[in-house]
Order: sequence, then structure tokens, then C-alpha cells
Amino acid sequence: MTGEPRPEHPRAVRIGEADVRRLEAATQEFRALDYRHGGGACRDAAEALVPYAELMLLGVVREPTLPRLCTAVADLHNLVGWTSFDEGRPGAALAAFGRALELAATAGNDELLANICYRIGRVHLHYDAVEEAVRHFERGQAAARRTGSTHARAILSANLAWADAKQGAVSAARTRLRAAVDEFAAASAAAPPPWAAFFGETDLAAMIGTVHTELALGVSVRHAGEAIDALTVATEGYGRAMTRSRVLTRIWLATAHALAGDLDEAARVGGAAIEVATELRSERTRQRMSSLTAAASRFPGSADAREILERVDRLRGVAGPEQVTLP
Repeated sequence: MTGEPRPEHPRAVRIGEADVRRLEAATQEFRALDYRHGGGACRDAAEALVPYAELMLLGVVREPTLPRLCTAVADLHNLVGWTSFDEGRPGAALAAFGRALELAATAGNDELLANICYRIGRVHLHYDAVEEAVRHFERGQAAARRTGSTHARAILSANLAWADAKQGAVSAARTRLRAAVDEFAAASAAAPPPWAAFFGETDLAAMIGTVHTELALGVSVRHAGEAIDALTVATEGYGRAMTRSRVLTRIWLATAHALAGDLDEAARVGGAAIEVATELRSERTRQRMSSLTAAASRFPGSADAREILERVDRLRGVAGPEQVTLP
């Protein structure tokens, strides 16, 4: 790719910093809608912007602007991939992430590349393709090391801990969590890039709770107490701008309470999560309820457990797409 017009596009448009800033601002606006209302609230609009963004790459671009333009277009694809994942469309998600990786590499932006690898790993982890998830998380870690970004490394370490927990590797999961905490503490005070800005103290607490809930589900319920402590902190930390994250965290918290045998609290917290989930345009959130139903199903004689199962069934009854698997 060069800064000169290509022969097949003799009337290529000149692309400047202002054009790139507008694209970045649009992606940021779509990302805010995704966090607050779910991927279904903005995916179509974000995807509709992709052809225009790709055409920008064919324009006349000054050499200093080119990496920023490639980064902006890559991040738009990154967002389209994440919102597709949230809508329960893993094939479309992986296709978008693939293009995002190409453009991040062209831009020489290893920090964005690390973030895209994290998101690809999350798609695989959601569908229980744990080994493939680990492969992408580790690729992301390598990219994060090249940049020296301890913030990016913390995100990847926390998600590798989740993968360890899914495999029942208690010691490895705890080691990864400690690494994530240390890396986050060592991160620069400078504001992270927009695609990584979500990961603050609250999200770190949510990941710690997620890992322990996964261990409580698959290894021993003794991990439920640590999960409850961390997830309670996280649910209190998420504001209205992060509605989906708050709901997903409440699902884990309700799951941990159920595993601990505190069914009335599980029903209360789970009910609050389900109520908000009905308003979210997020199939992934509905799919995540499987952890809560798995925990509640362990107590067939409990009225609170039956209430949880019935409410989740009603929620899924109004969900559109059926359960899908990775292509």
C-alpha cells in the first residue's frame, strides 16, 4: 500500500487526518452503543460503514497518515467482529477479525493486534474451543510484549486464566490471575487506546470472579466464595455506560451464589440480570445464562432454583437466533 493513487482509480480521493478522525469518532460512538445496549444496537450501522472505510484505503493518503488510517479501519472491523459475536454470529465475527488483523499488521500496530487476538480468543472460549482460544491469547501476549504494554498483557493474562479454569487447571489459573493483577498495577497511567479502554479495575475484578466461578463450576464449589467477593465488587463498579458488562457479571455472581447453596440470593441477583437482559440486544448474554442454569439444576428440590430456570426459559423464549457453533 502506498500514498499514491492506484492506476485503476485515477480519481482517487485525498484522505487527510480529519477524515480519519471522523472514522475513529464513528467507531467510538458505535462501541459506546455496544457496551450499553448490546451488539444488535449498532452492528448493522457499523457494518454499513465498512465499504466506505475500505474505499478510504484506496485514496491518496500522506505517508504519516497511513498507519493511523489502517488502524482506524482495522478497529472498525474489530468492532464489527465483536458485535457479530455478541449477536451470536461467530462466523461473521471471525471473518471481520481476520480483516482487522491484516490491517493492524499493515499499520504496524501490535497493541491493536493484541486486542484483536484477545477478542478472537474470546469467541473460541465462548464456544468451548479452549485450545484454539489459548493459541490466540498467546499470540496476543506476544504482540503485547513487543509493544511493552502491560495493560494489554493484563487483559491477555486474565483471559488465559479463564481458559485454564475451563480446563480445571487451578494452579495455572491462579498464577495467570496474579500476573494479570501485577501487570495491571504496572500499566502506564496514560489513557489506553479506545479498543482497550474498557479494561479497568472493575473489569479486572470481574475477570477474577469469572475465573473462580468457572473453577467452582468445574472443579470445586469452594471457589465460589472468592468468586462472590470479586464479582460483588465488579457489579458495584459498572455504571450505566457498561450495561452489558454489568449483566454478564451479575449472571456469574448469581451462578456463584447458587453453587454456594445460597439459592434465594442467586434468584434475586439472577432475576435482576434477567430483567435487564430482556432489554439488551445481545444473544451472547442469553447464551451466558447456561452457567446459571447449570448451577441451579444442581438443586432440583429448591423453589428458588426452579424460579431461576423458569425465568431463563422465558428469556430464551423471546431470543431470536438459535444456539450456534463455530464454523
